[in-house]
Amino acid sequence: MNQNNITTELKVDNMGRVLFLSTIAAIGGFLFGFDSGVINGTVSALQTAFDSDAVGTGFNVASMLLGCAAGAFFAGTLADKFGRKPVLLVTAIAFILSALGSGAAGSSTVFVMARILGGLAVGAASILVPAYISEIAPPKVRGALTTLMQLMIVIGLFMAFLSNYYIAGGAGGASNEFWGGFEAWQWMFWVETLPAAIFFAGLIFIPESPRYLVAAGKLDEAREVLTSLSNDQDANNKIEDIQSTLEENRKPRLSDIISEKTGKIHPILWVGLGLTTLQQFTGINVVFYYGATLWQAAGFTEENALLQNVISGSVNVMFTFVAIALVDKVGRKPLLLIGALGQALMLGILALIFGTAAVADGGSLQLEGNMGLYALISANGYIAFFAFTWGPIMWVMLGEMFPNQFRGAALAVAGLVHWGSNFTITMTFPILLASIGLGFSYGIYAGFGVLAYFFVKKFIKETKGRTLEDMSRDAQ
Repeated sequence: MNQNNITTELKVDNMGRVLFLSTIAAIGGFLFGFDSGVINGTVSALQTAFDSDAVGTGFNVASMLLGCAAGAFFAGTLADKFGRKPVLLVTAIAFILSALGSGAAGSSTVFVMARILGGLAVGAASILVPAYISEIAPPKVRGALTTLMQLMIVIGLFMAFLSNYYIAGGAGGASNEFWGGFEAWQWMFWVETLPAAIFFAGLIFIPESPRYLVAAGKLDEAREVLTSLSNDQDANNKIEDIQSTLEENRKPRLSDIISEKTGKIHPILWVGLGLTTLQQFTGINVVFYYGATLWQAAGFTEENALLQNVISGSVNVMFTFVAIALVDKVGRKPLLLIGALGQALMLGILALIFGTAAVADGGSLQLEGNMGLYALISANGYIAFFAFTWGPIMWVMLGEMFPNQFRGAALAVAGLVHWGSNFTITMTFPILLASIGLGFSYGIYAGFGVLAYFFVKKFIKETKGRTLEDMSRDAQ
C-alpha cells in the first residue's frame, strides 16, 4: 500500500457517540462565551468599585485577553505533550477558580489576576475544543460539529447577557446589593461556577483524541477509541492513514511549524494567522465587551443598553444555527466571502449613523428620529453576518487546516496571535471612542472587513469534505 496516497475516511457507525463527545468538549466554548460576555454588564460597576479611570477600566476589561494569549499558546504545545484531555481538565478547574476570584476581588489587582486566570482557560478552550472535535469527527459533518463550539460560545455570551440583565434588574443596578450582602456585579461572575463544574464532570467521560494517541505511539488506545466510533477494520485503516502524515517515531513539537525543506515557517500557518487576525480587526468583540457602554454612548439608558445586549445575543445564537446548516453544504470559503462584505456594509452604515449624530452636553450621542432603530438593526445585521460566517468558520478552519504533524503547534501560534489581536482591539476602543468617536471607529473596522474579503479570495482554500490526512499531505 502506498502511504502517500491513502485517503481513508473513517466510517462512523456510532454518530450518537461522536455527537456526545463533541457536545461535552463544546461546553468549553460555552464557558469561553460566558467568560467573555459577563464583563459587558460590569464595566461601570467595576469602575466604581475600584475607582479606576478610563485606562484602568480598559485594562480591567482587557486583562483577561493577556491570559487568553498565553493560554492559547501553551495549551497547544502542552496538548501535544500530555494530550488534549488532561489539559482540558485543568482548563475547567481554571474556569471555576477564575469565576470565584473575579467576584470576590476586593481590589483591581486581585480582579486582574483572577481575570487573567480565566483568560488562560478561555485561551486554552479556544484552541483545544475545535482541535479535539475536528480530530474525532468524520469529514462529511466535521464542519457542523466543529461549529458546535461557536454555537456554545454564542449561547454562553447570550446567557451572560441574560444573567447580567436579570441580576442588574433585580438589584436595581450592577453596583447595588443583590444577594447575601454582595453586589450584583459579583454575582454576575459567580454564576459561571455552575457550568464550569458541569464541564469538568463531563470531561471525565470523554476519551483522548485518537490522533494524539497515534502521534504518542499509543496505538492500542487509539484503536480502542476509533473502534468505539466505527469498527476494527476502519480503525486499523485510519491509524495507518494518520501515521502516514506523521514523522516516524517522533511526537509533534513547536519547531515543526518551520519547514525542513525551506527553513521557513510553513505558508499555511501565515494563512491561519491572517484569518484569525482579520476576524478580530472587524471589531466583533467591541460589540460584545463594550456593548452596554456603546449603547449608552449612543444615548440609551443602562437598562435599555443591557436589553440591547440580550437582543444581540439572541441574533448571534439564531444565525449560528444557519452556519451549522450551511458549512458542510455551501463550504467554508463562500461563507467567509459573504461575511466579510456583509460585515463591512453593516459597519459602514453604523459609522455613518454615529458619525453624523448630534452630541449632547454630557457627551453622549443623540440619535434623532429613527436613527436609533436603524443603528440597532445595523448592529444586529453585523452580528448576524458574523454569526453564520466569520464567527464559526474561522474556528472550523483553524481546527482542520493545519497538518497532523504540527496542528498543536500551529494552533498555539494562531491562538497567541488571535488573542493578541483581541487585546489590541479591546484596549484601543476606549481610546478611539474618546478621541475620534464612534463614527470613525466603526469606519476603521469596516475597512478591515473589505480587506478580509480580498484576503479570503486570494489565500483561503476550500476544506469542505476533505479528510485531515488529505490536507496534511497537501500542506507539508
